[in-house]
Amino acid sequence: MTISSPALPDPPLTATPGTGIPVEVPVVLEGTSIPWGSIAMGAAARTLFHQLESLCEGAVVVDTSSRVVWINDKYARRFGLQDAAAAIGRDVEEVIPSSRMREVVIGKRPIVLDIMPIGNEHGVVTRIPLTDETGIVVGAVGFVLYDKVEGLRPILTKAERLQVRLTAAELELAENRRARYSLAAFIGDSAAAREIKRQARRAALLDSTVLLGGETGTGKELLAQAIHNLSPRAHRPFVSVNAAAIPEALLEAELFGAAPGAYTGADRRGRHGKFKVADGGTLFLDEVGDMPLALQAKLLRVLQEREIEPLGSNRLIPIDVRVIAATAVDLQAKVASGLFRADLYYRLDVLSLKVPPLRERLEDLPMMAERFLDQIGSRLGLPLELDAGAVDVLLGHAWPGNVRELHNVLERTVMMNEAPRLMASHVAAVLGDAAFQGAGSSLKPAPRPSSRSAARPESAGGGPDDADWGLAGQPLTLAKAVADAERRAIAAALASSDGNKAQAARALGISRAALYDKLRQAATRPDEADGEAD
Repeated sequence: MTISSPALPDPPLTATPGTGIPVEVPVVLEGTSIPWGSIAMGAAARTLFHQLESLCEGAVVVDTSSRVVWINDKYARRFGLQDAAAAIGRDVEEVIPSSRMREVVIGKRPIVLDIMPIGNEHGVVTRIPLTDETGIVVGAVGFVLYDKVEGLRPILTKAERLQVRLTAAELELAENRRARYSLAAFIGDSAAAREIKRQARRAALLDSTVLLGGETGTGKELLAQAIHNLSPRAHRPFVSVNAAAIPEALLEAELFGAAPGAYTGADRRGRHGKFKVADGGTLFLDEVGDMPLALQAKLLRVLQEREIEPLGSNRLIPIDVRVIAATAVDLQAKVASGLFRADLYYRLDVLSLKVPPLRERLEDLPMMAERFLDQIGSRLGLPLELDAGAVDVLLGHAWPGNVRELHNVLERTVMMNEAPRLMASHVAAVLGDAAFQGAGSSLKPAPRPSSRSAARPESAGGGPDDADWGLAGQPLTLAKAVADAERRAIAAALASSDGNKAQAARALGISRAALYDKLRQAATRPDEADGEAD
C-alpha cells in the first residue's frame, strides 16, 4: 500500500484535537478517484492514520528537508522528550539518531520493513514516502510497528553476524588496497641502493607520473608501494595492474571500467575499472611496455585529461590518480621500432628511476639472504642459518632473476635439505653450478700418465714437472702452461683456506669476483691438457 499526501505546509503542522493526526495532511490511498477536497476522503484518511498510529509504538512525519513536522507523544517519550512539540522543526536524526527517513525522502522509495535500534532495544519499522497529487515527494512517514522483537531474535542474530562479516570484509578490502611496503623493505646499504632510495624519496614529494625501469625481479613494485606510502596519497588506495597478465580483450574494461551490458557476459550493473578504484590514490601499471597500441592512446588521454570513459559508455568520469608505471624492457627501443607510442612514452617518463640489478649491488646480498631466510624460517617454524661458504656461493652467481631469484633459491634450498644450517654444497646443488661443488675439486690437476714422462725428450732439459709437456714429448704452449700453473695455485689457496673463497682470493692477491670468474672457467674446462689427450 502506497500512501500519498499533498505538500506539507510551513510552518510546522499542528495536530487535530483528540486524534494526534496533522490537520493539514489529509493522508489518502494513492490512485483514488475521490477529489482531494472531499470531506469523506479526508475523514477516511484521518481514520486510517489514527488506526495506524494507535496500533503502532510510534509514528513520525518529516518534510522534504527531513525535518520533523509531526511525531506522536508516545514516540517522543521514547527518545527522552517530555513534549512532542520539542521535536518539531529539528532534523530527524537529532530526535531519532538511527533514523533512515532521510534515505526515503532522497531515494523516493519506501523501506517497507527494517529493524531499528531504539535505545537499548530494537523495533520493527516501516517508512513510506509521501507524495502530493502530482506525484512529487513532499516528505515521509514512519511507523514503529512493534518493539517486542524477541520472536525475531534468530533473525536479529543472523543479521548481526552478517553485519560483522560485512564490516570485516570491508576492512579487508580496504587493507588489500593499501600499499604494504615502505622504503625500509628495500633492503640494502650499497651506494646503488642508497641512490635509488634517495630518488624514491624525491619522487614521493612530487605528484608527477613515475616510470620505473629495471630487470625483472629487482623490486619495482616494492619501490612503487614505498613511493606511495611516502606521498600525501598514502591514506588512499594503491591499486596494481599487470598489463602483460590480462588478456588484451579484457584489459580495457579492467583499466577503465565497463557500462552495463557493454559486452557479452558483462555485469548488468556495470563495473568500475582500476582507475576508478584507485581514485584519489595511486595506480601501479606494471609491464606497461606490453600494452597494446590501441589502449596506449586511451591511456595517454587519461593521463592528459584526468578523466576516463568506461567501455560502452559515452560518459566521461573525472578522476584523480597518480600513475606509477614500470617496465623491464627498453621503451625507447620499442618507440624506435613503432611498438610503443612516443607521446605516451614522454608522458610516462616524467620522473624516471632505474632500479639496479642485484649483480650491481652484491654488497647487499648477504643482508638480503639473511632477511629472506628469517622470513622463510618464520613461516615454516624452523630456525635457519646460512654458512659463510654458502654466502660465497651466492655471491658468485650471476643472478639473472635478481632479488626474486635469490628468494626462490633460498626457499628451494631449505625445502631440499633438512639441515637448519645451509652449507655451500646445499646452495650449489640448487644453483647447479659445478664450479662451487666440492670446494676446488675441479681445480686439482689430473694425474700425470707415465707415458708422458717416458716420452719426454732428454734434450728438453728435463724438469720437476711433467705438466710442462704435451703429448709425444711436445712442450705445452706458454698460455697452457700459465693456465695450468694458475689452476694449481688456486687449488692450493683453496686448500689452505679450507674452501673459503674470500681468504683464497686475498692469498692469491686477486679480487673475489676475479676468483669466481676463474672458478667458472675451470668448471667449463676442467683440464684442457687432458681434453686434448682424449
